[in-house]
Amino acid sequence: MKKYYYTIGEVSNLLGVKPHVIRYWEGEFPVLRPKKAAGRIRKYSEDHILLLRKIDDMLHKQRFTIEGARLKLKQERNIIRAIAEDAEPEQLSLKLDEPTAGGEVYTVLNEVRNELNRMKTLCKQYLRNSK
Repeated sequence: MKKYYYTIGEVSNLLGVKPHVIRYWEGEFPVLRPKKAAGRIRKYSEDHILLLRKIDDMLHKQRFTIEGARLKLKQERNIIRAIAEDAEPEQLSLKLDEPTAGGEVYTVLNEVRNELNRMKTLCKQYLRNSK
């Protein structure tokens, strides 16, 4: 059975990072805000864990500074926000007419359109969940 939330100790074991480092990252990365239950117990979702993995990778493998990693994450969020909020639906959906010769191109383009619409929906869900 999949868990909905993980404690800081569980996340620490998953990532191989000490709990005090995770708490420090919370202060440095405003986007990382786990829920806090009674007794101030932090509850991390799967999305938080993915974000922590990304931060760990940027800091330890890619050798970003804290400020550099913070700016990179902010830049990525701005791109997602621009795709999800600023783009008009007409800009994200392709208008296709079935070609007269063969339907294979039409089918492939429809699949691309469907995938783009799915990505747009996922971006909007991500933005709603990260606020």
